[in-house]
Amino acid sequence: MKNASFASTSDFAPTRRQVLGLGLVVAGAAALNVLPGFQLVASAQAAVPPTAQKIADHFSSVKSMSGEFVQFGPRGEQTGGKFFLERPGKIRFNYDGASNFRVISDGKSVVILNKRLNTSDLYPLSKTPLKLLLDDRIDLSGSRVRSVKEESDLTTIQLADRSVFGSSMITMMFDPKSYALRQWTITDAQGKDTTVMIFNVKEGVSFAPETFAIDYAANREVNTKSR
Repeated sequence: MKNASFASTSDFAPTRRQVLGLGLVVAGAAALNVLPGFQLVASAQAAVPPTAQKIADHFSSVKSMSGEFVQFGPRGEQTGGKFFLERPGKIRFNYDGASNFRVISDGKSVVILNKRLNTSDLYPLSKTPLKLLLDDRIDLSGSRVRSVKEESDLTTIQLADRSVFGSSMITMMFDPKSYALRQWTITDAQGKDTTVMIFNVKEGVSFAPETFAIDYAANREVNTKSR
């Protein structure tokens, strides 16, 4: 796990690739890269450690949470802000600073908003690794499990679904005692990693309905004007 000084988060606009690293990666054709040090789950029938499934079940039972995040790009670029999550399928990232980035999933689509540049990019949630983080239940019994690593201070679970979003994958890291999610890493089709660390997390929170709303009409208008 990378060390982070949360108080010193850089105030700059993340690039498109960095924002896509949150899980908005369009399927690619590159071969699947498995991170060193992980134990491979060879097939859908391979046994998943019971502790790992308990952690996944606990995380799935947390239907809502909010907190702060720090994001590290492939070259160590650092950004941050606040996040809001509601299962299934909904999440919102409000980036700090002048970038004014917003990433919102309403359960069906994910939109990347840059109000400063007046851009609005829309993606199907089902085609992104972020879907695996937001599923109603994280099921480790299928072929989506690429590896599980259990250590005294961290349990790491790596998931992918090649048939849906190609070579992209998500690696989630949990506290083995509290079962709390600590961070996740999205690896894109080119093998580039973007890591998101979360802190000051509150569970079981309620959100206003518009928190995860996507304005599809505004999205069409912005993209029509940009053509």
